[in-house]
Amino acid sequence: MAEKRDYYEVLGVSKTATDAEIKAAYKKMAIKYHPDRNPGNKEAEEKFKEAAEAYDVLHDPEKRQRYDQFGFAGMNGQGGFGGGASMSMDDIFSMFGDIFGGGNFGGGFGGFGGFGGGARGGKHVEKGSDLRLKVRVSLKEVASGVTKKFKINKYVTCPHCNGSGSEDGKTETCSKCKGSGVTYRSVNTMFGHMQTQTQCDACGGTGSVIRNKCKHCGGTGIVKGEEIEEIKIPAGVQEGMVVTERGKGNAARWNGVPGDIQVYIQEEPHPELLRDGQNLQYQLLLDVPTAILGGSAEVPTIDGKVKIKIEPGTQPGKTMRLRGKGLPVVQGYGYGTGDLIVQIGVYIPENLSREEKETFEKLRTSENMKPGATAKSNFFNRFKKMFE
Repeated sequence: MAEKRDYYEVLGVSKTATDAEIKAAYKKMAIKYHPDRNPGNKEAEEKFKEAAEAYDVLHDPEKRQRYDQFGFAGMNGQGGFGGGASMSMDDIFSMFGDIFGGGNFGGGFGGFGGFGGGARGGKHVEKGSDLRLKVRVSLKEVASGVTKKFKINKYVTCPHCNGSGSEDGKTETCSKCKGSGVTYRSVNTMFGHMQTQTQCDACGGTGSVIRNKCKHCGGTGIVKGEEIEEIKIPAGVQEGMVVTERGKGNAARWNGVPGDIQVYIQEEPHPELLRDGQNLQYQLLLDVPTAILGGSAEVPTIDGKVKIKIEPGTQPGKTMRLRGKGLPVVQGYGYGTGDLIVQIGVYIPENLSREEKETFEKLRTSENMKPGATAKSNFFNRFKKMFE
């Protein structure tokens, strides 16, 4: 589809919807747009996938929280199967097969024309488990993005049997399901008397059994190992976001689909700059002569220090904005780059020499040293804003 729609809008629920309401809304849409009820209808198929994508995010508390806070940018390739359209029907059915209470989503629709029958269920494919990592990134790395390497202990494909789980590389067709990976039974559903299918318990849905198991992995096809993985952290990430690297998690049994690595972002504090979304904040403390007479001052940025001009008569509390010196949006979700906002303060010396005191005593009676009506008004307005 040309443009992604809000997930709540897709399912027709409010942002305060409960998990039960979200599940019910998805079930309703899945029935309406199921391919077996709409054969050859590409629009219905897209809506079916769109609903599955929305449900994938909203029924998961962590994904939903990130989506509520950051929108599509907070997904980082996690929610919505990375766009929904990249998922096949089999993937959707295998992930959400429990929605209708059966062992296989598509199986509940077997009476519609075979789409959900034997052709839909197919053989079960194992999925490796996910791994979780925490990574600390500096503001400079946030600004440009970074690739980090990790040495990870995880399950890897057994090198002895190449993941097959068989010592001699041979498997036998399951006698119970005849190699289909599923068994069938008849049930009464909302659509009448239908045939449903469930995963074969004899072969685990693979359609085959191993007689001569691999001595190294015990027939699982995976062993404990260690690998170095490169994780790409996109520019603009924030504390608490999660970056998902597909297919780099634990290997799956019997050459199945490997899991993912979920990388939790932690920001390293900058010694001088504070982050406020895309913007950066810096507190500049001027000396009295520079604030009065004007001059220049150095301020830090992510790329190094820059000089800024200080106008004569600069007041404490004044802000200066350096355009484009902040941080980018994550994965291009939005426009432009943030700014560096300089908050100016003035240092009042606590210890003065006799000569310095005499100088200020002479200035005490000067009318230019006393705040006028405009200065008092500006000061009061800034004070009021503190309470708004």
